[in-house]
Amino acid sequence: MYKSAKQSGLEQRILKQLEGKPLKAAQLLFSDPQLQAMQEYANIVSIKRLGFNDHGPVHMRKATLNAIKMFKLLNAAGIQMNLEKEEAGTAEDSLTGVIFASLLHDLGMSVARHSHEIISIQLATPYIDRILDAIHAPDEYMTKTAIRSIAIEGIFGHMATNRIHSLEAGLVLIGDGSDMEKGRARIPSMLSNEPRVGDIHRTSAGSIQKVRIQKGEEKPISITVEMSASVGFFQVEEVFFPKINISPVKPYIELYAGVTDRELLRYL
Repeated sequence: MYKSAKQSGLEQRILKQLEGKPLKAAQLLFSDPQLQAMQEYANIVSIKRLGFNDHGPVHMRKATLNAIKMFKLLNAAGIQMNLEKEEAGTAEDSLTGVIFASLLHDLGMSVARHSHEIISIQLATPYIDRILDAIHAPDEYMTKTAIRSIAIEGIFGHMATNRIHSLEAGLVLIGDGSDMEKGRARIPSMLSNEPRVGDIHRTSAGSIQKVRIQKGEEKPISITVEMSASVGFFQVEEVFFPKINISPVKPYIELYAGVTDRELLRYL
């Protein structure tokens, strides 16, 4: 099973962040050749057929790493996830659900862009069920049900077009949105230089140099978007900020953006 150096590097970074059942779930997902093929084909459809940016293995792993970082920052700040608050699971269970959703959220792009989150749920559910059965005892019905529901909600809500209500799903939404650095738009730009509708998205994404997720000064999470040109504000204001605005995680986030070597603008 071939994997690019970038994908393999991201997988190693993710695995180093995990232990216990979340680690086992990630390992099983990373080692599945059928899933690898589906994620690669999602990228073929996204880039070659539709002219969109990366929606394949690298993007899904970047979104996962982003979500894990934010999960850990909330956990360190004593913020309980919904499964914990509702006494339906543990922090470990919540993280497992976040990993499922983040790693599988764009599988539907292997079929179509429209309603791809719904298609992703259909394609992801067999993987979720199989892995839950592998890492949990047969009689842990409630735990497996709760994790599956959180994972499906995360996939369902990642486009910010469907209202979500759990912190876990909110992390998936923002983790996905945080993957907007210039590398994500590189391949479509290389394949075509002809003007087309929607090019502002490609141009603005191309100016995003770095997205940093760190501990905040006033809130648990600080997200800083560094750009090479002011066109990048389009990406922040029209794409990223609406995702944060609808996310249940919004109260715990500080958002900054600015052109390199200039003063940062604070949004939240």
